[in-house]
Amino acid sequence: MATEVLTQTAEQSIPLAVSQSATDKSNKSDKFTKTAGQDVGFLSPPDLDFKDKYEEREYIKGRLAGAYRIFGHYGLNEGVAGHITVRDPVEPETFWVNPFGLDFNLIKASDLLRVDHHGAILDHGRVKVLNKAAFLIHGAIHAARPDVLCAAHTHSVNGRAFCALGKELDPIGLESCIFYDDHVVFDGKGVVLAADEGDDIAGALGDKKAALLRNHGLLTVGQTIEEAVNWFYLLDRVCKVQLLADAAAAGRGGETHKIDEEEAVYTRGVAGSHKAGWFGGKAMFDLIDDLTDKKYLL
Repeated sequence: MATEVLTQTAEQSIPLAVSQSATDKSNKSDKFTKTAGQDVGFLSPPDLDFKDKYEEREYIKGRLAGAYRIFGHYGLNEGVAGHITVRDPVEPETFWVNPFGLDFNLIKASDLLRVDHHGAILDHGRVKVLNKAAFLIHGAIHAARPDVLCAAHTHSVNGRAFCALGKELDPIGLESCIFYDDHVVFDGKGVVLAADEGDDIAGALGDKKAALLRNHGLLTVGQTIEEAVNWFYLLDRVCKVQLLADAAAAGRGGETHKIDEEEAVYTRGVAGSHKAGWFGGKAMFDLIDDLTDKKYLL
C-alpha cells in the first residue's frame, strides 16, 4: 500500500496575517503590502511510495471513486450526467471514468471503466456502459494536456445557471481571484457527441485550470485528483456567489465592487497554486473517508 508522508516547514505554518514584521505593521498604509513568496501554510502533496505502477493504479482508482462520492455529497452531480477522469499510470494514453447510469453516491473503485481516447472499454466492473461525451471531452483534454492527471465536468446547478450568461467571472472575492485570468468561456453546441467538439473544448481551455461551457456546465483540471475536485467545488460556489451578488447589486441600482488586477493576480498566486488546490481537496477527502468509512474503495 502507498505510504503518505506529510511534511510542513516552520515557514509554511506562518499565517499570512501575522507574517509581517512589527515595523511593517507600524507603517501600515491603506494599500495591502505584498511579500514575494508569501505562504499561508498549505501543505504539499505527500510522497507516495508504490512497489509498481499497478499498485499506483489501484490507489488512483480508489481516489477517483472517492472524488465521485465527494461530488455526490456536495450535490455537484445532476442525474446521470457528468464525469471525472484520471489518467492511468500503467498505460497513460488511457484513463479511468465512471460507468454511465450509476449514481455518484454509489460508485466504488471496482465499478470504474478504463477507456482509450477512441472510447474503447478496456477494463470494467459490474456496469459496462460508457457516456460518449465522457471520452470525447476528457480524451481530448488528456491528450492535449500531459500535465493534467484529473479532469472533472458535471452539470451542477450553480454552474449551469452562471454558464447560461456566457460571461467570465468577476474578481469579487478571494475564491473568485483563484480563477482570475485562469478560466475561459467556451461557446459550445450543448451535448458533446462529436470528436471535434471535444477537441474544441481542449483547445479553448489551453493551459487554464477551468472552463465555463456556455449553456452546459463547468469543467476543471488538476495535476492531482484533489486539485481538480477542489477547483470544481470552489468554481461552483464562486458562480453562486456572483449570481447572488449581481442580483443584489442590480436590485439596489448598482453593481458589485471588483478587486483590482494587481490584487487579483497576487491572490491567485497565493491561493490558486497546485499545492493550494491539493490541500483544499485533501480536506474533502478526509471528510468523505469519515462519512463513508472508505467503502468506496471496494
